[in-house]
Amino acid sequence: MFPYPCPTVPATPDDRGLTTAEYAICTLAVVAFAGLLYIILTGDAVQSALTSTIVDALGSDR
Repeated sequence: MFPYPCPTVPATPDDRGLTTAEYAICTLAVVAFAGLLYIILTGDAVQSALTSTIVDALGSDR
């Protein structure tokens, strides 16, 4: 019926632990990005810009 016998060994290697490694790498990348954002947003220049924007918005006369 079939010209070739079915292989007994799967065609792809065993990758059961691959998703765990992918989650770990993504988690590390997200933590690094969050740390970078924290450093940037807690800097003096960003805080003064946000403060002045909020004060201008709240103090404007309409």
